[in-house]
Amino acid sequence: MGDSMTNAGQVGIFLELRKRLQSGLLVLGSEVAGSPAEARVTAGESCLLVHTARGLLSLKLPPGISVTQDSFVQTSGQPGEELHFRMRITIDQNIDEKPCWDVMERLRVQETYSFTCQACGTRLLQDRVFRRVLPLPNGNWNALVDDWCCHPDPFANLKLLPRPEDCLLGDSYFLLPSDSGCRDTLTQEVQELTDTVDGDIHETKKPCRRRTVISCQSCSSRLGEAVTPDTLKLYVTEVEVSREDGDSIGGARRTSEGEGQETDRCASRCAFLERTLAARLLELSSSQSIFRFSIQTADQRAHILLWLLNSDSLVLWAPEEADVADSPSLRPPSPSQSDAAAGALKLLYVDCSASEDDRSQKELITDWERTVSVHPLELPQTTCLELLRLLTTSTSCLPPSLRRCDAYQVGWQTTALA
Repeated sequence: MGDSMTNAGQVGIFLELRKRLQSGLLVLGSEVAGSPAEARVTAGESCLLVHTARGLLSLKLPPGISVTQDSFVQTSGQPGEELHFRMRITIDQNIDEKPCWDVMERLRVQETYSFTCQACGTRLLQDRVFRRVLPLPNGNWNALVDDWCCHPDPFANLKLLPRPEDCLLGDSYFLLPSDSGCRDTLTQEVQELTDTVDGDIHETKKPCRRRTVISCQSCSSRLGEAVTPDTLKLYVTEVEVSREDGDSIGGARRTSEGEGQETDRCASRCAFLERTLAARLLELSSSQSIFRFSIQTADQRAHILLWLLNSDSLVLWAPEEADVADSPSLRPPSPSQSDAAAGALKLLYVDCSASEDDRSQKELITDWERTVSVHPLELPQTTCLELLRLLTTSTSCLPPSLRRCDAYQVGWQTTALA
């Protein structure tokens, strides 16, 4: 996934359209804009017309979106720098928006489901019919017990486990009862975990507990852990869920066996991971008003801090080397997305691993860790690294002036389905 990253300074054209605000921002790189005095933007039919010293550039707009003529305001324009143009847009209210399916919201009782390894397609759990599909408490619920109870925590030594034919839904995982068929598709390995000591997020650690890691027997991909000998914890980013007819309910299609090239598998994985996490962030923000997330592993170590800013953007770009004469097509800042009308989540993020030698960044991470409104989202370590690569790739598709906001980097995750 990292191979698709654009090097800094190579973004030629960037366009962000805000559907709720009915506004847009167009940024032209210095190589594309040329002289600020000769650059101007007008509205064409279903396109933006950019007039520069190099010629006329026509940028096609997504279907259902038009720009108000004479609404363009140039907000910067020093020689050798980017040019920023703000504008008003109109959105056709009848336009069909592509849904962002959340697998957690689509599971139903008394329907037959199968759980498949997302990496290789091996069917892990077959013909599961649930009598109950229940959400687990909020990820911060243990920290809030002291506020609820006037006596010692009554849940301190209790685990919430599924009964037979139950499916319990965490923020980023399924809790399922295991059966005899699991021995043929899953492997188990015992690992030791460590806990971070309060007040020191990354350095000092103390011995903790052991966990039993669950992996796919076919490809060895890590899928989750065995909470008890009879209970499986499978991360939503590592498995696909499909109905009896084979239709995936997660909304992202895995590469078929006929598309066995490595690039196809990589793009399929990127698309699945990006849209699965985007759907989870959207659901948690809309249902629980949660906008700050700590992406962490099972040892409660934060890898990425995420701040969801908005979810109504269409973000498109073209590289600096694009041929102006050919009116290059704009595309989303995602290696997995080819649909120019894709929606995106705008995120601020901090790479915790890159902040260990930065005192101010460490203080920021400590502050987030101690804030109850920050929501923990647990993922496998390899998936945390994959997510970080996706975010840094999207950051590289932004003009240099828009890549940072104070101590945070700016990134995007596409939400619409191709």
